[in-house]
Amino acid sequence: MYKIIGTDGRQYGPVGADQIRAWLAENRANAHSLVQGEGSAEWKPLVSFPEFASEFKMAPPPMAASMSDPRASNKVAAGVCGILLGSLGIHKFILGYTGAGLIELLVTVLSCGLLAPIVHIIGLIEGIIYLTKSDEDFVRTYVIGRKEWF
Repeated sequence: MYKIIGTDGRQYGPVGADQIRAWLAENRANAHSLVQGEGSAEWKPLVSFPEFASEFKMAPPPMAASMSDPRASNKVAAGVCGILLGSLGIHKFILGYTGAGLIELLVTVLSCGLLAPIVHIIGLIEGIIYLTKSDEDFVRTYVIGRKEWF
């Protein structure tokens, strides 16, 4: 027998394990509902009781952030190339923005390098932006949204 605090915040019991399982199915209790086992003065989350472990399908741990979305795999390469080689537009080519990459490369080459510092500053800023975004934001903005500049 158990005492339980339901999702409504009220205490119930003593109730049996079958009743608790029924309440789980009805969402009247959940893994975090506090339960006091018979003969115990300690309140513990329902998930910590081994007899209810099968009721909770534990999801596998989330994947590491760098592995969460394969479309974010170019984030670091594009960010580093933007910081180091921004005036050549390589970071744009890595992300598949051929037009924007050509613009940066041609501005640098056709100006004989005179405008390279300006283009490099743009690449530097973009590289920093790429690296500071979360993988989800990066994918949403630069892969799905196809935002080519800043």
